Amino acid sequence: MPVDPVLTVAQRAFIESARRAVLATIGHAGRPRLVPICFSLDPGRPVLYSPIDDKPKRTNDPLDLARVRDIGADPRVTVVVDRWDEDWTRLAWLRAEGTAEVLPPGSVGLDHAAAVSALRGRYPQYQSHGLEERPLIRITIEHVTAWGALG
Repeated sequence: MPVDPVLTVAQRAFIESARRAVLATIGHAGRPRLVPICFSLDPGRPVLYSPIDDKPKRTNDPLDLARVRDIGADPRVTVVVDRWDEDWTRLAWLRAEGTAEVLPPGSVGLDHAAAVSALRGRYPQYQSHGLEERPLIRITIEHVTAWGALG
């Protein structure tokens, strides 16, 4: 695997071990908007994918979700991955800042298909979701800050 210029091996392992993260977009009037996400990390690049899955939402149009509108208006995002433990020597978090874009289904071909496959591999619940027909959020990680015992 090529050397990742953004994520260290420990940071990559920490992200890959997490089951969820929190995506922060820039909402109306500059307010942060936070939403928990499922995600997969590209094995060779500092890129995260998060699906706009078909769990019930306030709108049936995936492009009308607040996070999607936020990304369209300002693609700067932050993703936080954390680990809580009663043993405070194990506390850790990682903040990944980057640029997001919404990938319509099939528009990027292999990128979209590979992300769907990776998401299904991480989350068996997605086996019954039509992710091929849904947009994905692609986040290119540009800067990382981490704290604590990542390993």
